[in-house]
Amino acid sequence: MTTTVRRAGAFALVGTGGLLVPAVSRVTPQLVAAAGTVPFTDRVTSQAVATVAGTLPFITMAVLALYVIDGGFVFELFARPGDHEDGRLYGLAGFSLAVAGLALLAVQFALPMTVFATAVFILSYGNLAEHLVRVWRPEPAVATAGFVAGGSVLGFGGGLATVTLTPESILPATLAFFAVSGALLASLLRAVLFPRDDPLVMVSAALLLWLFADLGVAVSPVRVGVALLVTVAFGYVSYWLEAASIAGMVTGVLLGLLTIVLGGYGWFAMLITFFGVGALSTKFRYDEKQDRGIAQENEGVRGSGNVLANSMMALIAVVGFAASPTHLPVPPDVFFYAFAGAVAAAMSDTLSSEIGGLFNGPRLITTFERVAPGTDGAVTWQGEIAGVAGAGLIAVIAATFESVQPLGALVVVGAGVLGMTADSLLGATVEGQYFGNQVVNFLATGVAAIAGGVVALGVGTL
Repeated sequence: MTTTVRRAGAFALVGTGGLLVPAVSRVTPQLVAAAGTVPFTDRVTSQAVATVAGTLPFITMAVLALYVIDGGFVFELFARPGDHEDGRLYGLAGFSLAVAGLALLAVQFALPMTVFATAVFILSYGNLAEHLVRVWRPEPAVATAGFVAGGSVLGFGGGLATVTLTPESILPATLAFFAVSGALLASLLRAVLFPRDDPLVMVSAALLLWLFADLGVAVSPVRVGVALLVTVAFGYVSYWLEAASIAGMVTGVLLGLLTIVLGGYGWFAMLITFFGVGALSTKFRYDEKQDRGIAQENEGVRGSGNVLANSMMALIAVVGFAASPTHLPVPPDVFFYAFAGAVAAAMSDTLSSEIGGLFNGPRLITTFERVAPGTDGAVTWQGEIAGVAGAGLIAVIAATFESVQPLGALVVVGAGVLGMTADSLLGATVEGQYFGNQVVNFLATGVAAIAGGVVALGVGTL
């Protein structure tokens, strides 16, 4: 057994101790009542005792890691490479304090115990699974898959164990959705952060799952199953075709899962069309684009930043749809058209750039003067036509899968073209000087999302 596997196993055991928190939260009220306290103070006393009992072991462990354990077997078991320099177990201390912080939220601030346990188990056992897989296959993609699979399965198991320890109830399909979503987010964050940031990863996963729990998302077992099969297959194909990096692949899978479960199959059809057609257009005549100096970086492989820049507004719209109208006083159709508009804009912009860049004579959109190919804000009439066609394709999918009427399809096309135009205008005015390409993409899809949502709100059912 390698050192990294032993260390991951030790952290997993500490994480398993998190089950102490739901167990204490259940037993404490009974003990307080048996002690014969004044009735109206029972609840306050119970919470105080549960808070101390649930957090104190992990706080104590953090103190020991920082100020007491500076050598020996335990130190070597938990020590990460950077811990040896100062003789302090910073990794264990941070991990323990993150568990204690989530325990405090669970006992005092209504973080569901199932969410608490699921998040802790996702990181604890996902990390262990990743290191076990690395012993067998050191490829980063395989190790990432090991983290997501192990974190999902054991995260589900931790949540299920919590259900038996507390009065909380949660449907297995919902718990599975929580576990997989949390594991994907944790894997994505681990790909862009440092190992010492694992406590932040755990807390971030818990906050995402808390949001889903608060929204009361109705999760269908069939939809979750289909979402897992489809998105995992999509992620594998995108990575195998070298259309996305590992982080980009995980980001796409997470977005796809959330889109299917929170939105629907039609929503996912629009999103996957953008990913697929966009990737193909990037690879189209790639050598010629390289010669012209307009090719996508990294051989056309899209990373997490690129994927998120083009899809973040769509994701916000999906979450808004799930929150409407119970948590947000906005008709659900508004978020649907915001989503469709954002995806249409991303498709329009991608096709106009990838296709239009192959033609000579581009002109700057603000002055119409001729500029070199690849200049920010440059457009060609061929690219504009390709962009309109891309928005039209998204509108056709919306009409096919979501029964969008002709007027609604025109709204989707209009929002997409508006977003494409906004991207060109921003490229000609602020890109490079104030913002990078990814920020410009995000802003452009935001313009399209707002336009689609506002028109839908003003017109009503389209």
